Formats: sequence, C-alpha cells, structure tokens
Amino acid sequence: MAGSANLNVMMKTARKAGRALVKDFGEVEQLQVSKKGPGDFVSRADRQAEETIREDLMAARPSYGFLGEENAEIEGEDPTRRWIVDPLDGTTNFLHGLGHWAISIALEHKGQVVAGVIYDPVKDEMFYAEKGGGAFMNESRIRVSGRHRVADCLFSTGLPFAGRSDLPETLQDLARILPACVGVRRFGAAALDLAYVAAGRYDGFWERRLNAWDMAAGLIIAREAGAIVEPLNPQGDVLNDGEVICANNDVFGAFAKLVRNT
Repeated sequence: MAGSANLNVMMKTARKAGRALVKDFGEVEQLQVSKKGPGDFVSRADRQAEETIREDLMAARPSYGFLGEENAEIEGEDPTRRWIVDPLDGTTNFLHGLGHWAISIALEHKGQVVAGVIYDPVKDEMFYAEKGGGAFMNESRIRVSGRHRVADCLFSTGLPFAGRSDLPETLQDLARILPACVGVRRFGAAALDLAYVAAGRYDGFWERRLNAWDMAAGLIIAREAGAIVEPLNPQGDVLNDGEVICANNDVFGAFAKLVRNT
C-alpha cells in the first residue's frame, strides 16, 4: 500500500523507535527501572522511545500537537491536528522479558483519528490504516474474522491490577462471557489487542480504564478492517471515556449485550 506522506512518517518513526527498544529488550535485566505507580512501571527505554518519536514527528510536522504517555501534552500551532503516541504499549511485558509489546502512533484531525500505526518490532509486524483506505499488516490487507456465533469466538480484554477499583466489574464480565465463548485472552497490550481484532486473530475486545494513547491507533485500524467499535456506554466517547468494545459485525450485537449486561 502506498500511504500518505503522514503515514510514511509514522511508519518510519515507529521502526526507528522499535530498533532501539529491541536492543534494550535484549538487555532487559539491566534496564534502569523506576516505579511510576502501583503495577505501572516506566523504564529508561520507554522514556527514550517517546523522546525519539516526539523529535522525529515534530521535525516532520512542527505545527502539529503531541500527546504522549510520558510527558505533558504539547499544543501545536495547528489546533486541528495532533499526534497521539504510546512509545511502549505493554511495558510490564517488556520489563519481564515477554516479547509482546508495541509502539502505537495515531494522527488526530479535528477530533477524529485519521491514521494509525502499531508496530510490533519483536515479530516485525506493522499494522496500519488511514481513514477510508483499509487496514494492513506489512504488505497484506487485513480483515476482521468471519465468525458469526459468539460460541465460536475468542475474545481479549485487560485485567485490573494492583487493587484497581474495577476488579469486581471485570470479574462479573468474565462470569458472563467465559461460558459463552471458546476463550478470553489477556496479553497485556491494548494496542495489539485491537490490531489482532483487525487481523482476525481475535473476534472481539473490550476493556475499561484505558488512555487515549492506548487506543487511538488501534481504533482506526480495527474500523478500517471492518470492526464495529463503540464505547461501552452507547452515549459515551471512546477516547474520552477510556472504555471500548469492538468486534466483527456478525457477533458485535450479542457480544456487546454480554459485556454491557443488557
């Protein structure tokens, strides 16, 4: 796929950050790690990756704003466009030597995500999409799965950690969903969960208490692959609420009913 200039910048930047992170991943035991909060760790590699991404994106598009996980938001001269970046989605996996983490870069225009890139450097898988252009993984077009019965579906989610208050709600979700499907996975990287729905590896995904940078790129990739993506509260907003549910068209209704308990 021949993408726009913006998409090419995003992909090039993600690959550059990925190469540096892979080097640090190979020496994960020697990383300088500080505790950012209960169950939420940030590493030197994480901060350096965001700095690299910010510098490269701002050099290419100096008027755009920038929202990242590790630093304060930068207001751009162009108020209609901003980058939304998670430099290392799956930090806990990374720090434990688990090769399931990614770089997530999205471009927002007038409040709508119009392009997204999720790069998994360990597997060398680049998921990307632009509004109206379809979704891709490396050079191949991707689509959501064709399963049409919840009983045949594999779903993914996140699980609360370190005493988060939404544990009871999540356990209630699982009590409804696990008996209805073939399984639920928790791999610890929301961006890749969304990308995997887009690629048909998962049939659906839901999670609460996410940040905009966790989801932004994955939302457009999933939608462009044919997924229905909604907030858990039908009257809400995914990025602002931090709650999302997505699945292919055939199972979305039944899956959403289970998650929302309606």
